[in-house]
Amino acid sequence: MEGYSNILFLVLIFGVFYFILIRPQQQKQKKHKSMLDSLQKGDKVITIGGFYGIIRDIKGDTLTLEIAKDVVINTTRNAIGTRREK
Repeated sequence: MEGYSNILFLVLIFGVFYFILIRPQQQKQKKHKSMLDSLQKGDKVITIGGFYGIIRDIKGDTLTLEIAKDVVINTTRNAIGTRREK
């Protein structure tokens, strides 16, 4: 009977880890991927490196960001951290 209680305890610990750590992280990743997939020209974004910019062109996974007047950089979609409100 004690063997069953040990297995039940391990299952309970795994369930707690799943609902407290794993599941929220998966939901956050899904939301971030959805945001990356919906990026459009003119969106104001912040890169993971901290650059604020406006998307000027999109070619596949490469984005052209204007970070200052007449200053543009190329970056990947995955380098975008957040989208700022318009």
